[in-house]
Amino acid sequence: MQTNEAFIRAVRDHKDTVFRVAFSYMKDPDDAEDITQNVFLKLFQCKTAFESLEHLRSWLIRVTINECKSVFRMPWRRRENIEDYAQQLAMPSPEHTELFLSVMGLPEKYRVVIYLFYYEGYSTEEIAGLIDRPPATVRTRLARGRKRLKTILTEEI
Repeated sequence: MQTNEAFIRAVRDHKDTVFRVAFSYMKDPDDAEDITQNVFLKLFQCKTAFESLEHLRSWLIRVTINECKSVFRMPWRRRENIEDYAQQLAMPSPEHTELFLSVMGLPEKYRVVIYLFYYEGYSTEEIAGLIDRPPATVRTRLARGRKRLKTILTEEI
């Protein structure tokens, strides 16, 4: 990072994205907060000159994913009830809460690609670069994740 102003701007512009990606992996707000702090600490210490805002955003998401994976390897890793956290979130409607819980109930490999595709607006090729998988794998995971979501949501009706 080149200046304090650039760092402050990066935190302001990307903290929500980093938190949401971390939360989609971890399913725990406290872990997601810790990871968000670690990611921005790494950004502060980073000597890389980013080519564009998109390059910075991609770098932040890649580092976030790597941080999440390293937390999963920790022996003290714990899980909390996602429904308790969902009650704390300000959702516009009960349908949004239901969709949120359904997405968070998916296995990680589907949950993350669905989040990056629908909420962050990444293309399948960009997601492939972020999660280190071929674009065809990302498209397959999106299709399978959508199918699982459809099954989950139609069973609840």
